[in-house]
Amino acid sequence: MTSITDHPINRRWAAADASILQLYSFPTPNGVKVSIMLEEIGLPYEAHLVTLSDADVRSPEFLALNPNNKIPAIIDPNGPDGETVSLFESGAILIYLAEKSGKLIGATPAEKYEAIQWVMFQMGGVGPMLGQLGYFTKFAGSEIEDPRPRERYQNEAKRLLAVLEKQLEGRDWITGSYSIADIAIAPWLNALEYYQTKELVGWGDLPNVNAYLERFLARPAVQKGINTPPRPEA
Repeated sequence: MTSITDHPINRRWAAADASILQLYSFPTPNGVKVSIMLEEIGLPYEAHLVTLSDADVRSPEFLALNPNNKIPAIIDPNGPDGETVSLFESGAILIYLAEKSGKLIGATPAEKYEAIQWVMFQMGGVGPMLGQLGYFTKFAGSEIEDPRPRERYQNEAKRLLAVLEKQLEGRDWITGSYSIADIAIAPWLNALEYYQTKELVGWGDLPNVNAYLERFLARPAVQKGINTPPRPEA
């Protein structure tokens, strides 16, 4: 790919300024990770609203960028060696942006991999488990009479939150310093209210996690990025 305008996605979500990074996303926990990160590092970007409808995420234009039909995805015209880079998967994008900017990924190799391990903890555990609990509590899964699916995800969500509660003892941030680990994890904690699952996971018994989320949401970059791109009704 030589430019953003050559990519099929540009036919549906046209770049106003093809010289800057293009974000294709929706304000879900996974989607806002990238907009928050971009706001934190101060990298110029354009945000395109890609709804979760099949008309958008399963369109030929979007599938040309992410064959897994999930937001978020990016195209960066200023990648390594001046090459255009396209990426999907929010965790991969966070690591890419951290390395590109030299920010929020630790000051030493050991700190870098500590941050990455907690990103993987979110990608493999916190996101899938809290998301499934939400499905079996608020969405179509709530109609299933068998209680075992919800109980399974409820118990695993509580276990994962207990891990975070312990990790945050005496720390403001997951690794001590604010990093991509926090940008990966905290949006999923914020989603518990939307999923109506706070009581199920014992939110009131997690003082460290509660204070942590408040600190995260108070950051100016988070306040802007959490609503980017804005939902259609906003």
